[in-house]
Amino acid sequence: VQLQASGGGLVQAGGSLRLSCAASGRTFSSYAMGWFRQAPGKEREFVAAISRGGVGTYYGDSVKGRFTISRENAKNTVYLQMNSLRPEDTAVYYCAADARPSRYSDSHEYDYWGQGTQVTVSS
Repeated sequence: VQLQASGGGLVQAGGSLRLSCAASGRTFSSYAMGWFRQAPGKEREFVAAISRGGVGTYYGDSVKGRFTISRENAKNTVYLQMNSLRPEDTAVYYCAADARPSRYSDSHEYDYWGQGTQVTVSS
């Protein structure tokens, strides 16, 4: 599976962005999908994840109520809608695919990673 993340950019605090992650291959629906982020000098942080069928969604504490993850299996795409953005949301955002999901927030569980897209939130 190859993953291509897009949609990052520069936005003012309080604004919104929608990230997309397009996957290659015909087996997209067999993977749980996750978003992680990494800011300079910090460890990679779990942002959100979604189950194979899209019914289950999971969020990191810092983004609950502001971010929404969704997927369209027919389009091999997962999205991350980010609202009420804050300067501390500034990071490179990565999408990832998990073939055997159990702990969605554990980055070591994911099998494939996209290249990352930069999100910068100005104050």
